[in-house]
Parts: sequence; C-alpha cells; structure tokens
Amino acid sequence: MVVDLGYGDAGKGTVVDLLCATRQVHTVVRFNGGAQAAHNVVLRDGRHHTFAQFGAGTFRPGVRTHLARHVVVDPLALAAEADHLASVGVPDALDRLTVDGEALLATPYHRAANRAREIARGADRHGSCGLGVGEAVAYGLAHPDEAPRVADCRRPAVLRRRLAALRDRLTAELGPLDAPPVEDCLPAYAAFARRVAIVDRTWLAGALREGTCVFEGAQGVLLDEWHGFHPYTTWSTTTFANAETLLAEAGMAGTAQRLGVLRTTTTRHGPGPLVTEDAALPFTDRHNSANPWQGRFRFGHFDAVAHRYALEVAGGVDGLALTHLDLAGPGLRICRRYEDTDRLVPGPAGDLDRQAALTRRLLRARPVLDAAPGDWAATVSEALGAPVVLTSRGPTAEEKEGPLLDAFCLRSAPA
Repeated sequence: MVVDLGYGDAGKGTVVDLLCATRQVHTVVRFNGGAQAAHNVVLRDGRHHTFAQFGAGTFRPGVRTHLARHVVVDPLALAAEADHLASVGVPDALDRLTVDGEALLATPYHRAANRAREIARGADRHGSCGLGVGEAVAYGLAHPDEAPRVADCRRPAVLRRRLAALRDRLTAELGPLDAPPVEDCLPAYAAFARRVAIVDRTWLAGALREGTCVFEGAQGVLLDEWHGFHPYTTWSTTTFANAETLLAEAGMAGTAQRLGVLRTTTTRHGPGPLVTEDAALPFTDRHNSANPWQGRFRFGHFDAVAHRYALEVAGGVDGLALTHLDLAGPGLRICRRYEDTDRLVPGPAGDLDRQAALTRRLLRARPVLDAAPGDWAATVSEALGAPVVLTSRGPTAEEKEGPLLDAFCLRSAPA
C-alpha cells in the first residue's frame, strides 16, 4: 500500500511503477481520489504519462488497474487519458481496467459547480483542482440513493433521471452551469459501459488471490478530509484506511505492507499551511506548474514535524520511500521542530472545527531549521522513526535504489 505522507506530489506514481517493474504485479488498485490525481511516470526512453485514474503501473505489460468503490470515476477524463496512453505506446489500457459499479460518477455538472464555488470564494480559495471530485462526494453524501454511480452507465433511463436531478439541484443553488445538456452526455456514458468491465466488490477478492497487488493512494495524508488542515483539504480519505477496508472485506486484513512516500523538499500545490516554505529555494518542478485552479507550486524545507503528524494519523508505516534526492544540497535544510512545539497532536476524525483551529495555528507557526544533513536517508529515518527502504534521484525506475528494498518485498496473497 503506497501513500503520500505530505501534501501530495511526492512521487507515488514513480514508486508504484518501480514496484510493478520489479515484481510480478497482478493489479494496481486505486482506492481514493479521482481524476484530479497526477502521478507522473517517466520511462528510460523518455516516454511520460501523468496517471490520473489508471494505475501508475500501466506502462508495464499485463498489469491491470482496478478502480475501487472509493474512487470518484470520470469516464470522460478516463477516455482522454486512455487516448494519451495509446499515443505513448499503451493501446490496451482500457482492456486492463475494471471499475467497481458502486463508485460515484464525476460529471460535467459536478465540475461546473466545483468551479463556480471556487471562483465565488475569491481570495479565500481552497486550491481545488476544479474537476468536480469533491462536489461528487458532497452530492453523494447528501443524496446517497440518487447520486449517479458507475453501474448506472448500463441503465440509460436511470442515469438520465439522476443526471437531470443533479443538474436541476445544482442549477437551483448556483444558477446556470457551464455544462452540456443531459442528452448530450448519455452517449459517452453508454460507450464507457460497453468498453470497460464494470464489476462488483467481489472482483477484487479474486484478484488479490491471483497475485501481488499494489494499492496506490492519491494526494497526501496532510490533505486528508478528516485529519488534514481544514479547509485546505480534499474530499477523500488519503490514509491507508480505504485500502485496509478493502483487504478486510476480502478476508485478507494484515496481508499488505505500508509504504510511505516523501520528498526531500516539503511541497504544496495551492494555498494552505506550508510552515517551512522558503521562496529562496531555487527549485522548479516541470511536472507540477502553476495553474488557474490550484495556484502556484510551493517549496519548503523538509518538515519532519508535519510528516510525523502524517505518520501518526496514518497509523505508521513499514518503510519510507524518499524521493527527489537530486535536489538535496547545502541550501536545503530540515525542520525537526517549530518554535512553539515539536509535535502536532492528531484529533478525532470528523472534528473539523479542531482541524480549522490547527490550520490557523500552522499559518502562524515558525520553523526551526537545522543544517542540511550529510546523509538524507539516515537523517529522515531517525527523525521519523521508520526505515528508508527506497531512495530516488530522478523520475525513472533506473534512478532508484535501496539496500532494504528486497527485504521489504510485498507479500503475495495466499492461494
């Protein structure tokens, strides 16, 4: 199970690709988030894809993707992603895809409402990706029996009714939406249902028993819907919790190991707390640039306080993957404590007032920065109390190493 212990963008995709390249992986299971994910994988020959809904092991022949019911599925974005994969040499991505019929659909109406709300916030924007994922989750919580779901794509009359109700409710609340008529959307959803294998939750139990699976998380623990720094969070559980639930349902609780991904620079895309932010750091990220919805991509020194909090919230890890060591130099430092504390205490899930208060505190916090470590892997391991089992100095699988990687071998499911 691969989870980001920061604010996202630490390199989960490239870690998942490595696991799929070095092991006989049956399926990559996506277990949260949706089309707003952006997991970049670069091959040695220069081919590059930003994985949003397909698993980041899709470059590897035979590796399947399963979108579990916790993923918000956008069939229109999925088709565009499949087209790009075909253009870089992967023509069979849709053939290797299964989707849980219980998963929520993200539609053009969700996207339009998401963008309208974010624009209305003005200077108080949350940094949404503008793709309607959170809007789909919110609508699903408010109208659980009427929210459009993947299985509805096989039932045109049901989907038509649910899309119309969705459109009418959002229009009544927000005014006219920049989205096409319902009748214009239906053919695309019908084509999705014909092309993709839509399954029930029993499919995953079979896959887990056929071979090794990698559970690929989206975003980062510090953006978690319940434990992140509200309101600059996602409408998704970004810890290991969803993956653990899926394993337990399959009768395989405790059969997977936990891998937490971090980068040497603590980064954030968009607004919200980033205590160690330093505008003088001379970094850019060609795969994470400023955009109209999230805003700019921000860099900070390694924040061990925030990452320890993420580890505690997530329930610990078996190992750490430390990426972007190619950026580590004398100017990049490490923060082991803030001026007023060395620990952020997790609260009970769901207490958003408490999380908002923590956010306000972090926006005022000042870091205490120590000198750049000589050995980043050893220093991070000591600061976080977990072994670094993989290091990365570049985007390709060939630029990764780790003497503990073989010992950390993911356990295959029992027959």
